[in-house]
Amino acid sequence: MEGLGRKAFDLSCEPEKLRDRYGRTVFGQSCLMARKLVETGVPFIEVSLNGWDTHSKNFDAMKRLGGNLDQAWSSLLADLHDRGLLETTTILWMGEFGRTPKINQGDGRDHYPAAWATVLAGGGIRGGQAIGKTSKDGTSVIERKTSNIDLLATLCKALEIDYLQSNVSNIGRPIRIVDKSANPVTEVLL
Repeated sequence: MEGLGRKAFDLSCEPEKLRDRYGRTVFGQSCLMARKLVETGVPFIEVSLNGWDTHSKNFDAMKRLGGNLDQAWSSLLADLHDRGLLETTTILWMGEFGRTPKINQGDGRDHYPAAWATVLAGGGIRGGQAIGKTSKDGTSVIERKTSNIDLLATLCKALEIDYLQSNVSNIGRPIRIVDKSANPVTEVLL
């Protein structure tokens, strides 16, 4: 496994066309590396794309970020699918909160925890649907509000982890994986 793991971090053995397809950016090449890590059996991988804190010049940032994200994200999903890995790889795409529906004085968008989008794909997920809806002005959730713990319980169920289970700390304290009041979003689960 050690040799395979080390090889996963070497992108030079990947075809140039494939590297181009992911995008020659840090994020694009990180998504390609994530695919290589999935192939070696790494159970959890995080890929970050920074710069979403668009308090000013939001539209300029979104052009750059959106193109970078779209190219790498779509390439990752297609590559995993083509290699038969998407059915056994659960993907969560999200930020920590949304952005205000209204543009501020700096031509930006501020923090907005009332509504935001999250994407689940791959293993354990029934794709091709949108769950929930905001008001026309984007200021409130009007259909199928989902909490953070609901999302975590949904992810656990997709991964076949009992979200009601507790782990025990080193001092004997039970620590729940997800709060017992969570309601998984069953509509997205296979």
